[in-house]
Amino acid sequence: MNKRNILFVFGTRPEVIKLAPVILELKKHQEKYNVIICNTEQQKELSNQTLQYFGLKADINLDVMRPDQTLSEVQARILTALDRVYNENKIDATIVQGDTMTVLCGALSSFYRKIPVFHVEAGLRSYDIYEPFPEEVMRQMTSRVAELNFAPTEKNRQALLKENIDGDKIFVVGNTVIDALFCLSDATMQAAGRFFEENGISVNDKLVLITVHRRENHGERINRILDAIEHLVMEYSDHTFVIPVHPNPNVKDKIYTRLNKYENIKLLAPLDYPNLVYLMKHAKLILTDSGGIQEEAPSFGCPTLVMRYETERQEGIDAGVSKLVGADYEKIISESEEVLAKQFTQTRLKAQNPYGNGTSAKAIEHIITEYFKNIV
Repeated sequence: MNKRNILFVFGTRPEVIKLAPVILELKKHQEKYNVIICNTEQQKELSNQTLQYFGLKADINLDVMRPDQTLSEVQARILTALDRVYNENKIDATIVQGDTMTVLCGALSSFYRKIPVFHVEAGLRSYDIYEPFPEEVMRQMTSRVAELNFAPTEKNRQALLKENIDGDKIFVVGNTVIDALFCLSDATMQAAGRFFEENGISVNDKLVLITVHRRENHGERINRILDAIEHLVMEYSDHTFVIPVHPNPNVKDKIYTRLNKYENIKLLAPLDYPNLVYLMKHAKLILTDSGGIQEEAPSFGCPTLVMRYETERQEGIDAGVSKLVGADYEKIISESEEVLAKQFTQTRLKAQNPYGNGTSAKAIEHIITEYFKNIV
């Protein structure tokens, strides 16, 4: 097989986490692949910080973000910047992951040049174009142009088949986020523990982890979510509530205004990957609107309440490892109390993680190798 130039395009921390195992796997086979890493820097600090954890560095940084950009402006900047990348490099395939603006732009830029697109984490669907917004549409559009769709689960494969995606282009490989968890060494986790000690945060069996940032939860929804959190914080004053605060001012300003006064709430800057995993591993309960945490938390048996009305990760709901509570004040409180009123050991979930076993990157590399064997 001729050596192939593989371009990885990403821009956010979750994309780095989920693509890093694939990048590292392909880099093991230097006789087959020349890996080119392109960071649009859609989340500049978070993405570059996380790359460093995996011992990786971008070959190309695009620095596309500007204050108060509209979605159209972000898309135009990424597409224009990527156009230069393809002009200056010979690319044999583009790999993208997930459902961000970077994913859609990477797929479109590659498609416009008739370069094959490989989509990691394909086939997740909520079938509500505004939940999650705009990610649901971006993920669906990427599937239309992808040459290889790496679906985490059989449910995802069936969704793609229903959309008339060629079955020969779909492969069930599990989710690479589980591979990433297995990259964490004991020394790394011990360092994460010291981080919280040095910051005066007791990570014990009464810890609640909360993340909220999604665009559809801005506005009135976040007010209801914060109302519920305030109630829980006061009712369970012996518990510690840790919130890594997203830098988006639509979220950050409201969270600090409402919650900074409570002693048992710890408001933190966005955490690097190992520190976030450390909290997930030790949390009694997780409240989140994140996609990745829905996939990671089951590996630690931690109950997860999803503060969204629809999820493209239905497998966790079906397996009973997570529950949808939306931005519903009463539901968030009642479901949280079901867990918080019990001892930590009584809350641990026994179901296996439905999203994979940590071998996804190896499966993806093998499929890519077979794909290029059939290309003249």
